[in-house]
Amino acid sequence: MPILAGRKVTADELARLRPQMYFARATTARTKTDTVYEDILGASYTFTTTAAGAEYGVFATFDCAVGTTAASNRMLGRIVTDGVAEEDLAIHQMNALDRDTVAALAKGTLAAAGSHTIKLQGALSAASGSGTFQVFTSLLIIVSEQP
Repeated sequence: MPILAGRKVTADELARLRPQMYFARATTARTKTDTVYEDILGASYTFTTTAAGAEYGVFATFDCAVGTTAASNRMLGRIVTDGVAEEDLAIHQMNALDRDTVAALAKGTLAAAGSHTIKLQGALSAASGSGTFQVFTSLLIIVSEQP
């Protein structure tokens, strides 16, 4: 809803003009040897919106360390918003014993007001080798609620 000249603006409307930023970092490393996505502990944030239609953007970095190489295998990091996996993946090839940071991005609209959770999960593309999502895995969330 636009703020038109002559209309009284509420304190709630003014508060929603400022985008909110949230940050979370993994608290425990997650080692994967299979294709099942699991939460990266600590890399999750729950927040509350006051109005329907809030827009969000997520920037996620996955700190990937290969423990056992598997030339055709990949470490996969994903963003999950309110239980639904976003399309973009962070992908790290497991063909060398190395450690790199890879990123994934997401944006969307939160249809309903209320509590929302955005978290990071990790898996392997095949059950071969091992890879660890280290504790520098993190996410930055920006939420904008316009009146």
